[in-house]
Amino acid sequence: MNSTKITSLSTRMEISKTKRITKTLATTALLLIANVSIALTTQEQGLAISKEHKQRDVGWTDSTADMLMLLKNEQGQQSTRDVKIRSLEQQGKGDKSLSIFNKPRDVRGTAFLSFSHPVEPDDQWMYLPVLKRVKRISSKNKSGPFMGSEFSFEDLGSFEIAKYTYNYLGDDNIHGVDSFMVEQFPVDENSGYTRRIVWIDKQEYLTQKIDFYDRKNSLLKTLSYRDYQQYLDRFWRANSMKMINHQSGKSTVLQWNNYAFRTGLKDSDFNRNSLKRAR
Repeated sequence: MNSTKITSLSTRMEISKTKRITKTLATTALLLIANVSIALTTQEQGLAISKEHKQRDVGWTDSTADMLMLLKNEQGQQSTRDVKIRSLEQQGKGDKSLSIFNKPRDVRGTAFLSFSHPVEPDDQWMYLPVLKRVKRISSKNKSGPFMGSEFSFEDLGSFEIAKYTYNYLGDDNIHGVDSFMVEQFPVDENSGYTRRIVWIDKQEYLTQKIDFYDRKNSLLKTLSYRDYQQYLDRFWRANSMKMINHQSGKSTVLQWNNYAFRTGLKDSDFNRNSLKRAR
């Protein structure tokens, strides 16, 4: 074989090698473009996680429970409230809840009714035995404290997807549980918060912790959920919820007992006209 043929063969091999490399690079580029096009934004990820969290708690129908509310002031002094809670699931409409205070004597007979809505501000009423009348809670006053606790009226409604916009912040380990961190921004201009950061565990999609930021975007409160228990082989409820106000030094603990589900509660059991007779 002469030198001309060797050179020609070598050139063809180099050209073939170059074409293969070019084809490989083009394929890699297409794959990268495809991956970018299907990748979720942090906003879409936050929304998807929150939707899954919501969906996993659908179907419980109604529930009753006993709640002990422990209030602690900045000096460490404590007071308690015994409350009966009734809840009615309203799929696609926002849930309804009725809270009836039994102890201590000075709040006995006080009743609070809340109708959550998917988009619009919640409707809320409170019956005050001392005044013997039902008071409607204005949407502009939802950031006020509920019965002297560190929970606001705004905190008491059911979680609804359309009430927030979302941003996925990353992953974290909270309470020893691997969790997603999702930033939630209220769309209601009357909200007492600029945003919330929510820790949702990766296995069951349960809320582990929420940080609340006030209208000045300063950390205001932290709510921690502990001691989850499963009911009906599906639905999880925390036996303890602790809200700490970082700005006032006060705290409120909610201790839950005697949960019962699918008890037969009806929409007519959640009527503002019957608040005075609620027991």
